[in-house]
Amino acid sequence: MTTHQTPADGERADLLETLAKHRGFLRHTVRGLSDEQAALRTTVSELCLGGLIKHVAGVEARWTRFAVGGATAMRSEPIDWEGQFRMLPGETLDGLLDAYERVARETDELVVTCPDLGLAHPLPEAPWFEPGASWSVRRVLLHIIAETSQHAGHADIIRESLDGAKTMG
Repeated sequence: MTTHQTPADGERADLLETLAKHRGFLRHTVRGLSDEQAALRTTVSELCLGGLIKHVAGVEARWTRFAVGGATAMRSEPIDWEGQFRMLPGETLDGLLDAYERVARETDELVVTCPDLGLAHPLPEAPWFEPGASWSVRRVLLHIIAETSQHAGHADIIRESLDGAKTMG
């Protein structure tokens, strides 16, 4: 007996469900905040909640470009290394969340339509990557999940420091 799998069944569905769960934690953490609250640093870290949303969206977008077109595509847009972690003048939490939602839809579409999650590209040269290593689309998605969940934890600490609210508990 054979079964037909749609593109979002099995492994792809698991990846999408896990990523959606951790994105949801991050979004939940900023619920009900004003732009001013989202821009506040509440710990010794440079991080603020709006900056974390912006950073995670940027990281996800860069890695999705890598998954499709390799290191050249990943580096096709400039990175504001310092500004990516804070809200800049004129930025709003709603605007950052909308941008994150667009990136999420693009990533989800990639997961559903990518012909082979094993497709790999050489990593860009950087001191934190093993020389000559390659990452598959699957490995990129696992990295995006890890990055999102790590920063959702950071956001929870920042939010608790801000007003006592917690994502869980």
